[in-house]
Amino acid sequence: MKGEFHLDIVDRLKNRDEAALRLLMNDYGDILMRTAFLLVKDRQAAEEAVQDTFIQAYRSIGQLNDHHKLKSWLVRIVINRCRMKQRTWSWRNIFPGGGAEELPDTDMTIAAGADELVIKYIDQHKLVQAVQQLDYMYRECIVLYYFQEMSIQEIADQLDSKENTIKSRLARGRSQLRRLWEEEQQ
Repeated sequence: MKGEFHLDIVDRLKNRDEAALRLLMNDYGDILMRTAFLLVKDRQAAEEAVQDTFIQAYRSIGQLNDHHKLKSWLVRIVINRCRMKQRTWSWRNIFPGGGAEELPDTDMTIAAGADELVIKYIDQHKLVQAVQQLDYMYRECIVLYYFQEMSIQEIADQLDSKENTIKSRLARGRSQLRRLWEEEQQ
């Protein structure tokens, strides 16, 4: 069923159907926003990266040969946009904003008690802050592995790296996260 949806939306995008673009944005916007925010550490920059991703996807949909790879193609575009944002000098570097922002659109259920929601929010906020303190190359692998649930092979393909490089970056990223978490607990 999902494959049929991908084929339909890709075909519609190739025919320049703007309603299909809205569907694409609705279905993948949250995933891409979470990924971008964790990578660039700034909500505005993440929103720009995601907008750029959808614009590029709309313009370049003809380059997508396998409709089953729509999600990974979009993730690859947003990763590249985030890399560009990391390299680009910005006024935000002179006047950095306040503390870390919350992860957009967190999945908190209404059924949970208020105490549970507060604890979950605090833990999630601390995790986001810890992930955002990692060096970019480790943050990128951690985000794709844990937040996008990609395999090591998929990450290696996305980042044009060897699997052993990804494994090493994940191990170092986990080690840095552990150290940051322990420092937070003291």
